[in-house]
Amino acid sequence: MAERAKPRLGVAMIGHSFMGRTHSHAWRSASRFFNLPLEPEMKVLVGRDQPRAEAAASTLGWAEVSTDWRQVLERKDVHLIDICTPGDTHAEIAEAALDAGKHVLVEKPMANSVAEAQRMVDAAQRARSQGIHAMVGFTYRRVPALQLARELISEGRIGEIRQVRAQYLQDWLADPEVPLSWRLDREKAGSGALGDIGAHIVDLTYFLTGERFAGVSGLLDTLVPERPIAAPAGGDGADGAAGSAGAGGGLGGGVGGDARGPVTVDDTALVTGRLSSGAPVILEATRFAWGRKNAMRIEVSGSRGAICFDFEEMNVLHHYDASAPARTAGFTRILATEPEHPFVEAWWPPGHGLGYEHGFTHQVVDLVRGIAADQAPRPSFEDGLHVQHVLDAIERSSGAANQWTAVHQSERS
Repeated sequence: MAERAKPRLGVAMIGHSFMGRTHSHAWRSASRFFNLPLEPEMKVLVGRDQPRAEAAASTLGWAEVSTDWRQVLERKDVHLIDICTPGDTHAEIAEAALDAGKHVLVEKPMANSVAEAQRMVDAAQRARSQGIHAMVGFTYRRVPALQLARELISEGRIGEIRQVRAQYLQDWLADPEVPLSWRLDREKAGSGALGDIGAHIVDLTYFLTGERFAGVSGLLDTLVPERPIAAPAGGDGADGAAGSAGAGGGLGGGVGGDARGPVTVDDTALVTGRLSSGAPVILEATRFAWGRKNAMRIEVSGSRGAICFDFEEMNVLHHYDASAPARTAGFTRILATEPEHPFVEAWWPPGHGLGYEHGFTHQVVDLVRGIAADQAPRPSFEDGLHVQHVLDAIERSSGAANQWTAVHQSERS
C-alpha cells in the first residue's frame, strides 16, 4: 500500500545571502533526516533583484522567485514566511505576515528596538488564537551539546546556579581596512557586536539557566570609527532582500575604495549583570578578537559543579562534578554525538560530528512539529522581546556612564 502523503507546508523565504543560504539548507534537509508531520515545500524565494534572486533560487533549491514580499503574503499555497533580512525590516514583514495568517520564522535579533519587538509580540499573540505560530531563530539552542547542557542543569547536576560567564569572540573586523557593510550601519543593524552576536549569549544564558536577566551594567565601544566604503557588490545584503549590499553577507570581505564612511554601531560590548535569582553574569561580545573565528563560549557554575562549552568545538560539552574525590576530580569531556543526545539519532554514527548547519535543520524540525501540534515553538517572540529588553538596558547603561540598569520584565510566553 502506498504511503499516505503528508500535508504540505509551503514556505517563502525573504532574503538569500548568508542566513538565506543556511535556512535553505535546513528546509532542504529537515524532512530527509527527520520524520516530520508536515512536508516543507520551498515555494518562493524573495529578493530585491530578479536576476540575482533567480540565480540564488536555482542554487538553493527554491521553486519560484518574487521581488515583492507583500504579494507573496496573498498566496494560499504559502503557509510560512522565513525572514532572513537585516533587522530594520523584521517588524514590518513579521507583522504583515502574521496578520495575513502565515506562520513566521525570523532571524535574530528579533528587531532593532524594543518598540518594534513589542509590535511583533502583539501580532504573534493575535495570530496565536488562530493557530498561527511565530519563532525567533536563536539556532544555537539547537546544538546537541547545548541541549544536553540544559538537560544537565535542569536535572540539578550542577546544583544552584551561582555564576555565568559567556563570550562571543570573532575577528572579522579586527582589520581596520575591512570595508563598511550594512552590519556597521545602525539604521539597518540596530546595533553592532551587541545585537549581532551578543544577543546569542544573552539568549543562551536565559535558555540554559531558565532565568531572565534582572539588571545590567554595560560598556559599548566603537574601536574603529570609520572604514573604507565598499565598492558595489553583486549580493543582496548579508541577510537578504532588504538591506544594503555587502560582500560575504556583511561579514568582512569586499573591496574598499578611497572614500571612507562612519561606523555607527558598537564594535565591542562588555556587560556585568544579574539573573532573576541574583546570580551574577559576565558577558563579552566583540568582533575584534584576533584568531577567534566563532568562539561562542559559555560556562555556568553551580553549587555542585559546572558546565563549559565553546562553539569552536561544538560537539563537545565539559562537565565538572564537584562531588568527585579531589584525587581524580576534573572536567569530563562529553562528546555529544551519541544517539541518546538530542537530535543526534537522525544523523551519523557516534563520533561523526555535526556542523554549524545542523542547528538550522533542528530549528526547522522543532518549528514544523510545533506548527503541526498547534504548540507554540520556542524561542517565542516573547523570548525574543526579553532579549531585546536586555540589549536595550545595556545600551542605556553604556550611555549613562555604565550605570546599573534594570531590565524591563515583559509578559512571559
